[in-house]
Amino acid sequence: MLKDHAKVMQAIAASGEVIGRKKLQKMIYISKKLSFPFGEKFQFHFYGPYSEELTVQVEELCNMRFLDEVKEKKGGYYQYRYTVTDNGKEFLSENHVDIPHLQECLTDMNSQSARFLELVSTVLFFDNLPKEEVEEKIFTLKSKQRYTTDEIDSAYEYIAALRKMTELQ
Repeated sequence: MLKDHAKVMQAIAASGEVIGRKKLQKMIYISKKLSFPFGEKFQFHFYGPYSEELTVQVEELCNMRFLDEVKEKKGGYYQYRYTVTDNGKEFLSENHVDIPHLQECLTDMNSQSARFLELVSTVLFFDNLPKEEVEEKIFTLKSKQRYTTDEIDSAYEYIAALRKMTELQ
């Protein structure tokens, strides 16, 4: 029943701490696109791919006291920090989730900015289109983010590096 919940907890545990709801959404989406076994459905939203299912799972995990959510005021907005609690660690030790190579990828993604992960996840969302069309979509749908062609190139390079990371190990 809690298999998908356990995978989300494992992702947060592997990351140590995830700062930001948006970042968590992007990390899980990118992991899913890299063929890690996440089952949440995503749709395109204001900040790129978004999963209502994932939002509900995180809320449930917090309610079960398996995840700790700390809300911090940052300027004009709130930021959320997620860590696995001792109860969550105990649950994971009893319900082992083995996802090879996930930790390396998530650790790397967690070191990136949420803005960059938003771009990477958007590129992956439209990965069935030619690069020129993806760029056009990004310039149109994400105009407020003011992504540059160089940043888009970096996103493609990062995706290739993540794919290589999952293949090598």
